[in-house]
Amino acid sequence: MEDALLLSLKLSLLTTLFLLFISFGIAYALAFLSFPGKGVVEVLVLLPIILPPTVLGFYLLSIFNRESPIGSLIETLFGKSLLFSFEGLLVASLVYSLPFGVFPIRDAFQSIHRRHIEIAYVFGYSKYETLMRVILPQSWGGILTACALVFAHTMGEFGVVLMVGGNIPGETQTLSIYIYDEVQSLNYLEAHRASLVLLLVSFISLSIVSFLRKRWTLS
Repeated sequence: MEDALLLSLKLSLLTTLFLLFISFGIAYALAFLSFPGKGVVEVLVLLPIILPPTVLGFYLLSIFNRESPIGSLIETLFGKSLLFSFEGLLVASLVYSLPFGVFPIRDAFQSIHRRHIEIAYVFGYSKYETLMRVILPQSWGGILTACALVFAHTMGEFGVVLMVGGNIPGETQTLSIYIYDEVQSLNYLEAHRASLVLLLVSFISLSIVSFLRKRWTLS
């Protein structure tokens, strides 16, 4: 179980780190900018929540396939396919957990009083200074909530990672896939141990989210 747990932790931490920056940019655009197709972008970001994981995994599998234009380009540039690799799991996790990163941050941005931003501009702050001195300090609750949700969601991934990465111990076998393997082998005691780990991670993550929401609301 240790290898699967470490791989899941590594995948969750990297997904959270990368999505923090990706989600911040997308959330800022959705909250403060007006552009054609904004509604379409929101729907596309939300889509991974609605789609069954196996459907999303199938399309990622098709895109990463070496016979597809994108898959062929990736293999030409990097000398390997994303399929059945940790890198493929990471890309799939970024797509699958994107809405959990974007929307808490967007909601935090939208909750900021526009007057605070307007006053910053009146005092001569640039957009960057306004972001760093006005917007960011009032958005930490949403940002940390996004990190907790992305981490917990990635830890529990099953369908998408199985479709894209397969089940290779030490390389693509996450803890959720390990649990599935143990159940298939009728090793319920080991499956129970691994499930308790995921349950604990989920409980802690949700407790963090609840705490941040209460503190954010009171502030």
